Amino acid sequence: MVFVKVYVTYKESVLDPQGEAVKGALHRMGYDEIKEVRIGKYFEMQVTPGVRPIAEVVEEACDRLLANVNMETYRFEILDVEEV
Repeated sequence: MVFVKVYVTYKESVLDPQGEAVKGALHRMGYDEIKEVRIGKYFEMQVTPGVRPIAEVVEEACDRLLANVNMETYRFEILDVEEV
């Protein structure tokens, strides 16, 4: 079994309204050093190796469900369960 971490965020060209709202709140709290905030999604999955490569399975799941590939980008890390 392997452990997979998936990170999904808006593409750079897409406005992130939640990120902008959080950035505004941080600035109102005095954190003017923070110049940009991007909000994303994080998924943890345990995957059992099968016939298909794990990266292929995870990429397909991201493309079909976890990320809106028109607006979002994703990356993932595949770890052995012992590394977690």
